[in-house]
Amino acid sequence: MADTDTISSLADLKDLSAAAPVDADAGTDQAPVARTGPVAIIREREIDAQGRSYATGRRKDAVARVWIKPGSGKIVVNGRDQEVYFARPTLRLVINQPFQVAGRDGAYDVICTVKGGGLSGQAGAVKHGIAQALSKYEPLLRGAVKAAGFLTRDPRVVERKKYGRAKARKSFQFSKR
Repeated sequence: MADTDTISSLADLKDLSAAAPVDADAGTDQAPVARTGPVAIIREREIDAQGRSYATGRRKDAVARVWIKPGSGKIVVNGRDQEVYFARPTLRLVINQPFQVAGRDGAYDVICTVKGGGLSGQAGAVKHGIAQALSKYEPLLRGAVKAAGFLTRDPRVVERKKYGRAKARKSFQFSKR
């Protein structure tokens, strides 16, 4: 068996802990606790009177208020269809990612209002809001959506401009003479 000064692997540590004497008087007033695994938190559905689920999504400077309800898969952004508001196909692909991960393509109608930021940030905010609302409407989908990383707000924002500089980090052109 390994000496306590020469433990070089986990197997040595395991052998050491198995051979250690158990003190019978150490825990007389408490019974040993048997752990069976992580305890799963059962979340409740959060639905309003109209049968919708609401969530707020954020990305960069954009904030999206998102409502989802069962439907045909229609997505309306600021009163316009998603093809009109987000003309680039990549932005529409970003918005539909939570539904694809959850396996609910075309199962929910989405109504959202977005303010602030540019189109890319707004698409990210809508995606974040859809993922949050989907996990509130169907709590069992939370694990799949969370594993894909859609419930976490992306903390990256534009760095502010500093005084004496052209931009956040760029300096003005250096002149020797």
